[in-house]
Amino acid sequence: MLYVLSFSAAHEPVYAATGGEPAAVAQVDIAPCLAATSSDDVDKVATACAAVIDNEKTAKADLIRALVARGAFLARHDQIDRAIADDSRALLLDPSLADVFNARGELWLKKGDKPKAVQDFGAALKIDPNHERARANHKAMARELELIGAQMAVAGKPSFNCRNATRAVEKAICGNRELADLDREVFASHARAVRDARNAGEARALQREQDDFIARRNAGYGRPGYDLKNAMKERLQRLNGVDGY
Repeated sequence: MLYVLSFSAAHEPVYAATGGEPAAVAQVDIAPCLAATSSDDVDKVATACAAVIDNEKTAKADLIRALVARGAFLARHDQIDRAIADDSRALLLDPSLADVFNARGELWLKKGDKPKAVQDFGAALKIDPNHERARANHKAMARELELIGAQMAVAGKPSFNCRNATRAVEKAICGNRELADLDREVFASHARAVRDARNAGEARALQREQDDFIARRNAGYGRPGYDLKNAMKERLQRLNGVDGY
């Protein structure tokens, strides 16, 4: 009987000392955290938001708001990894937050993780197809990844088919990734210069200059003192200008 009484007492509602109404359970106040994240006071944010985020009694909706607010604050202060952690926790609690997916995607982009950035931008668009910022981010990143893929496809390959290489200098270029990339860059820069020529006469002059470079390269390779890599770099600089444009 004693056991029964003790059990019942433990589960009866707690009443206020001044009346018969049940005492209200204290609600965690997130206002100080939200207010702090609008300032630049890192210490204030750390204290105010930890009191909310680390409190087991914080309501789920309030916890998400605090995490997102602190994540945005940390992102503004270039604490990228911590900001990603807060956004990730918020998304685990509510995976329907398009804004947070986009925000985390931008953070992945700052870290240089483009595949994860594209994935988050895509997730934001699945939730909200009209999310303008996510759409712009996803479009820009998809285009850049496509370009990177194209660049990787030709990396280490010269402007000519190595199967048809007969000259010693051509074989040397085919056998060295750095020389192959240089050859391709020289070819592309020359083609751009000819395309952008102001008239046919200027285009012909540029072609003669390129032909002379190739002839000197072919004749000079293998001779004492001839530096193929340096010659190609000088040609590239001449084509692109001193500033590389």
